[in-house]
Formats: sequence, structure tokens, C-alpha cells
Amino acid sequence: MMLDLSGCEAELRRRGLVPTDCMTLFSVGSVARGWANQSSDFDFYLVSRSVPRIEGARTVPVPLGHETISTFDFPLDGRRWEVAYWLDSQVDQMLSKVTWSEFDAGVSSLKVMVDTEELFLERIRTGLPLLGEDWLDRRRVELADTAYQAFLTTRSLAEADGNVEDALGMLVAGDIESAVMAARKALGHAVDALLESHGNYGSRTPKWRARRVKEAALRELPFERYWALETMADYDARDPADWVRRVVTLCKDLSVEVEI
Repeated sequence: MMLDLSGCEAELRRRGLVPTDCMTLFSVGSVARGWANQSSDFDFYLVSRSVPRIEGARTVPVPLGHETISTFDFPLDGRRWEVAYWLDSQVDQMLSKVTWSEFDAGVSSLKVMVDTEELFLERIRTGLPLLGEDWLDRRRVELADTAYQAFLTTRSLAEADGNVEDALGMLVAGDIESAVMAARKALGHAVDALLESHGNYGSRTPKWRARRVKEAALRELPFERYWALETMADYDARDPADWVRRVVTLCKDLSVEVEI
């Protein structure tokens, strides 16, 4: 469902939460993607030129030149609101971490970005601007010219391959329960890799994976097939190894479909 954001900027200004040098303010998360429900949080990113002074804000460390961001949350009408404050210079630094030169140098995405940074760049793509739409449009163009998508896709493929090897090794060793668990993890990473190769990000928020598969409507992975495996609908407790092998086969097939 789409929630009404029309009064959000005014409410944030009324509370003194929008600094004078704000460059953009945009809604992120489930609300921005149209996946919200009546109890969903309102999450916002705000980007400014200088560090804002927000009384009562908490700080979160980030591996950037300015080493923290600030967050402030409050309840309103039964819903939690949170604003995360970023600097424009921090966005420049994040984009510089995911250049093609960094990717070609073989730098792992696990070393390039922490989850906080990855989520920010992901949400540039899907954010709904309350103000500063031109800033968001410019940054989307800049992000599209980076290797961000390649970093994420490559990482998910590597994680899928690792779990596939684990699952097969555990089958040989007779550790069936662990093989099932490894196959489930491999499936998630392989699906993430396919989605990321199509520009549909979100591997760090796996609770939305099914929504992403449904939204993407990819020829390579119809939702019904994905959902049957995700929910283990055809898992037979008398022969769990068969389910593991089928999942592993799908993961390998999906890997072939992925383009970096």
C-alpha cells in the first residue's frame, strides 16, 4: 500500500528537524517502495552540506571522512518516524568507493562498503523525494555510472557458490540437516544475485526478498517456482537430499543467467 507523505515535510520542519542547508529529504524503505502496511515506520534520509545540530540525536559510526551520521526518531499517531542525517560530502565518498577502477582492482564489496553505506546507495534508487528532487536525480545518474551493481551481484554469486559447495559436501558426509540449511542460504544468495543483476537491490533486507521477486517478474525465475522452494512446499522429509539437489541445481542455473 502507498502511504500519504504529503504532510511529512511540514511535520519534520515543525519539530526543527530540517536544517537550513538541507539539500534533499526523501522517504526510504518499505513506504517508498509501496510495500508498507498500517504499522510501517516512516524512514527518511536527509542530506545537508554541514553537520546538523539535532538535540537528542544518536550517532552511528560510518567508515567515511566524517565518521558518523546522526539519527533521530519519535513516535507519532502510533507510527515510528526516523530521520538519518548524511552529509553531501559523505555521499561523494561512498560513490568513490564503488568506481569501476575499484571493481577492476578486485576489491571485495565486503571491504568496500558496510551495510549502512550499501543501504544508502540502494535507497537512492528507490527513495521518494519530499524536497530536493533534483539532487536525488543527479545522484541516481552518478550511481548508475558506478560499479555498485557489479559489486553486489558478484558478492551474492560468491556467497551462493560457497553455500552450494557446503551443501554438496555435507550431503556426501551424510550431514543432511546442515545440507538443507546450506541449500536454503544458497537459494537466497542466488536469487539476490539474479535480482541485483537486474538492478533490484535489497540483499541486506532479506525479509523483502519475496516482494522483490514478485516485483521483478523475471523470466528466469517465475515467482511461483521461487516461492515453492522458499517455503519448501515440495520438501519430502523421507528424502531431503532430493530437495537439496534440486535447490543446488537451480542455484547453478541462476548463476548462468546472471550478467555482471
